[in-house]
Amino acid sequence: MEQSLLIRNAEMVFQGSLVHGDLRAISGLIDSVAPGGGLTPIDGEVVVEAEGLLLLPGAIDPQVHFREPGQPEKEDIGSGSKAAASGGVTSFLDMPNNVPSATSMGAMQSKIVSASRNAVTHHGFFIGATLDNLPELQAAVGTPYSPTPVDGICGIKIFMGSSTGDLLVNEQDALEQIFSGTAGVIAVHAEDEDRMKERRPQFEGRYDVAAHAEWRDSETALIATKRACKLADENSHRLHVLHLTSELEADWLAENKSKHVTTEVCPQHLTFDQTDVEERGTRLIMNPPIRYTEDKEALWKRLKDGTIDCIATDHAPHTIENKALGFPKAHSGMPGVETSLPVMLTHASEGKCSIPDVARWMCESPAQVYGMEGKGELLEGFDADMVLVDMESKRSISDSETWTRVGWSAFEGMGLTGWPVSTFVDGRMVFKREVGGPNRGAFLVEPGSTGRSLRFR
Repeated sequence: MEQSLLIRNAEMVFQGSLVHGDLRAISGLIDSVAPGGGLTPIDGEVVVEAEGLLLLPGAIDPQVHFREPGQPEKEDIGSGSKAAASGGVTSFLDMPNNVPSATSMGAMQSKIVSASRNAVTHHGFFIGATLDNLPELQAAVGTPYSPTPVDGICGIKIFMGSSTGDLLVNEQDALEQIFSGTAGVIAVHAEDEDRMKERRPQFEGRYDVAAHAEWRDSETALIATKRACKLADENSHRLHVLHLTSELEADWLAENKSKHVTTEVCPQHLTFDQTDVEERGTRLIMNPPIRYTEDKEALWKRLKDGTIDCIATDHAPHTIENKALGFPKAHSGMPGVETSLPVMLTHASEGKCSIPDVARWMCESPAQVYGMEGKGELLEGFDADMVLVDMESKRSISDSETWTRVGWSAFEGMGLTGWPVSTFVDGRMVFKREVGGPNRGAFLVEPGSTGRSLRFR
């Protein structure tokens, strides 16, 4: 018989509401959803009793840096995919700032092949833009007249502010060629390179972590965001502005965001502010930076009113030795893919938002932004990517129990509510965390046995 899974008596996020009921998946697809329950087990079916547990669509993380190729001591596709699944993330989109940068079709195919062998979740990859690789970008995602993205390639990444290798694209002519000559989604790291260079001498000799947000200020982000939005509107090109951080930027988008533009926010920018940076130090150094209380509250406001479309982690692991160098030498970035769902569900448990809000921001909306068919909702005919969550117990984050290869978390020591107890990819349980058992949990599948390259419209 076809592989069949029945989840019974779960509290489900279904069509924007919480309902009690059953769900059946057959051959990797959701076959039936029964609010109120009543589905009867069939012969040979795997039955999961989920009384007291929350059932969500598998989360989609549309911005991770799994460091492959080039920095295996920090992460690779296999370790990053495990970290994702342990946190209820069943699909990820990986960035191109590797060593060397992923800026060619050859590099993209190598990452796709590696994922097929080592990932346990679904996967997609951005190709990186340079000053002179327009033909490679077009081969990856198509042109305005032939929009044909290659399976596994989700879009183009442009670093408008400083990055690694040859990935900085700040010249206007190059930006115009990319926006006018390609299809699909362009995702931008929006910090203005010229302003950062101009302001850097003002902060020489500063060794306090507060200097980071002062240097890479809100205006630095706003200038680049305005520039990218103008290019998108002039060329009728889909644009996704990555990791919003500031009140200034979010409020401008609330008034000026066009139909071509979407954007995201990270859990750390909804959770931390200047006080946490002072307390946790370089663990919270990232680009763009953690800012101030008023910025955090503005991001929540704009997430709730729909200006911000979805949540991503910007999972960017560095070794703890890299982070211990002190400011300004400490590397910018933090892991976060395995804690993002518990962090946001904790906010929901504390009344900051609702559980259906979290499902919309972390599941449904990323699928819509990137044109992923059959993802992000518990609907008949959709892929059976799901996560069962325990909302009754609180677990504290410990560096020693993380799956990310760097072995630390920016949220270390914090108690969080909403931990996955089972993660399903195409209807197959890939990860299990026992209620009341160790926080690390265990994997039930071999690398490469679950997950596939995502397809994008």
